[in-house]
Amino acid sequence: MKNEKRALGLGLAAVLLWSTVAVAFKLTLQEFTPIQMLTVASFVSAIALTAICAVQGKLNQLRTTFFSNPRDYLILGLINPLAYYLILFKAYDLLPASQAQPLNYSWAITLTLMAALFLGQKIRLQDWIACALGYAGVVVIATKGDLLALEFDSPLGVILALLSTLIWAGYWILNAKNKADPVVGVLLGFLVALPFAVALSIYEGAPWQQSFHGWLAVTYVGLFEMGITFILWLSALKATDNTGRISTLIFISPFISLLLLAYIIGETIPPSTLIGLAMIVSGLIFQQVMKPSQIDLKIDKQ
Repeated sequence: MKNEKRALGLGLAAVLLWSTVAVAFKLTLQEFTPIQMLTVASFVSAIALTAICAVQGKLNQLRTTFFSNPRDYLILGLINPLAYYLILFKAYDLLPASQAQPLNYSWAITLTLMAALFLGQKIRLQDWIACALGYAGVVVIATKGDLLALEFDSPLGVILALLSTLIWAGYWILNAKNKADPVVGVLLGFLVALPFAVALSIYEGAPWQQSFHGWLAVTYVGLFEMGITFILWLSALKATDNTGRISTLIFISPFISLLLLAYIIGETIPPSTLIGLAMIVSGLIFQQVMKPSQIDLKIDKQ
């Protein structure tokens, strides 16, 4: 049965948790390399999702689901979480979180363009307006408002943050026709990626001398960026008759995130970040209000 109050509560819980992950990223990266962070967080996420699958009685689906199309699940796992999070964590390592988070948030606009290119979907007028607003906002954030100079604090960081949007959007386009249970599918991604993450971590050879607080931070990332929050969001979408109303909750996440970065990490939030983020969110809201997206991807992202 649909339960709108429950859906709203679950949706708000997911959004609030996603709002904290930029802070958790920066705290974790003070002690872990991006590869170490990916390895430990993926391990934590795999444990959490395995426990959830066990409670839901879905563990028996893992083997049959994977061997129904092993090549696709191998590719999807290498894309997300391996490539996506490794690139995203490196972007956060190079940039202030107040820049990396809004830049990554433009993934939904990237998705519109990639859906047209790879799925043959028509780009409507409101989509073009949303893209123009969104990528103008990206330029404002990346240049800190100095549009004519086009100078970046870390050009590589900006490139990686934008590349993460391509990878994330591409992942969900590849996953759009996947009929498997979404929780099982995501868990398989972590199980596929984990051996590669461990191998990369060993190859990197960085020391494992993190503090207790560092381990708490990376565990938090594994639980609430990559694991439990995904289940909360899916449950919210399943519990509602108005997916659009629940989906709009995601638009408050980046603004809460910036407040937390300012108060917990002490980052200075440039006015250009707020202006650019407002442009990105305005484009996304305009796109969604005019007409619901044609793409059924099972998930939104913070």
